Amino acid sequence: MKYICLVYGEEGEMATIPDAECADWGEVLEASGRKVAAEALQPVSTARTVRVRGGEVAVVDGPFAETKEQLAGFYLIEAASLDEALEIAAGIPPARIGSIEIRPIRELRP
Repeated sequence: MKYICLVYGEEGEMATIPDAECADWGEVLEASGRKVAAEALQPVSTARTVRVRGGEVAVVDGPFAETKEQLAGFYLIEAASLDEALEIAAGIPPARIGSIEIRPIRELRP
């Protein structure tokens, strides 16, 4: 089953985790056959939120929710169970200073 591991943290603190450490973790996951995809995101200041209400499109700067922790990136993984996904998520370097939200992927039916 596929799971997404959403990486959250305060932007200033996230900068303390070296990019190479996250890239190395991604390589470990890839070598084990459990990595589907992984990406880091640009700073929240580059984000835009789009809403469509009554046919009108509204675009606002930044993320929808105002929180201390921001979405910083993700790992899309393949795991046999939620327990295995939790074990993988515990190894994601930013878990030491932020949080990792794990959610199973829902397959869309045509």
